[in-house]
Amino acid sequence: MSDTVFRFPAPGPEPITTDLDGWTKVEGNPTMRYWIQHTSADGSMISGTWEATTGTWRAEYQFYEFVHLIEGRITITPDEGAPVTLNPGDAFVVEPTFKGTWTIEAPVRKHFAIKLK
Repeated sequence: MSDTVFRFPAPGPEPITTDLDGWTKVEGNPTMRYWIQHTSADGSMISGTWEATTGTWRAEYQFYEFVHLIEGRITITPDEGAPVTLNPGDAFVVEPTFKGTWTIEAPVRKHFAIKLK
């Protein structure tokens, strides 16, 4: 494979299981696990796979994120904004200024790409 095209491997056996910075459980006892499967050569982007169980987090973003939802159902509600419900196959972006809730209505699996710089 080329050094300019990267195919995600299957997630490894050792996921990261700590909640993301800026995410606080507010309803239920949701859990998350994720795998960073690629980091860009200049360190400005990471991408990988994220899974979560049902429940609600309050999230405050610091970075731009692109998401492709593979499994599950999420309702994302920005503070003072309308809820957005997302289903398998949906692709979406969360801006770094986002503050609000992520309600995982059915267990989720997603691919993500996050711009760090």
